[in-house]
Amino acid sequence: MLIDSHCHLEYKGLVEDQQGVLARARAAGLGGFLSISTRQREWAQVIGTAEREADVWASVGIHPHEADGHSDMGEGALLEASAHSKVIAIGETGLDYYYDHSDRETQKALFRRHISVARETGLPLIVHTREAEDDTYAIMAEEMEKGAYPALIHCFTASADFGRKVLDLGLTISLSGIVTFKNAKDLQAIAAELPEDRILVETDAPFLAPVPHRGQVCEPAFTADTARFVAGLRGTTPEALAEATTRNFFNLFRKAA
Repeated sequence: MLIDSHCHLEYKGLVEDQQGVLARARAAGLGGFLSISTRQREWAQVIGTAEREADVWASVGIHPHEADGHSDMGEGALLEASAHSKVIAIGETGLDYYYDHSDRETQKALFRRHISVARETGLPLIVHTREAEDDTYAIMAEEMEKGAYPALIHCFTASADFGRKVLDLGLTISLSGIVTFKNAKDLQAIAAELPEDRILVETDAPFLAPVPHRGQVCEPAFTADTARFVAGLRGTTPEALAEATTRNFFNLFRKAA
């Protein structure tokens, strides 16, 4: 069994045929889906799908792109939403300096609020970081000194140095279809060496379809293609990788169990 640890089932490209998307994924060996929210107005819809589907869980959070529109959102809203039985994660949150769709200081402040909620609830923090390695690590390390919290870097594309540092903080690293791209040699080298107990796989669907589906709308079923590729990098079987990543998922997202 595989689990897609990060997908957007309510996004255009998937939501129009959500039942078909889930059926195709289940046929490909997927046994679970973590459906991610990126802004507050999505929370009810994401949670609603998780309520209807036994193998779907939800997150609540604000993507850094949306930080400006949620600058006054306190921890209370996240805490209230995270109490739902199918909400197993906080995020996605983090920092994105590539697009700078939101003010950087606002991104940082909201990131810290998410961390505080992850610490209080014990729910894992799902971190998005792009062109912001130094600030992402600095904030996470500083907050970790205030009290430990579980977290992972989703869709990992950062440097090996950043990878080592977040692993030292106790984080998990999730690999998307990007690892299958021909120009992702550095990422492939990192993926080959990740500790077996700190690795997850995801699609980030409907984005980032892996080889051999480049150019298509990405679906959770394609988790199997990424997992097969990563297994090859690591010199193991797809079955062994599926077993390890599924075990890691439930060890991290304990509320899902």
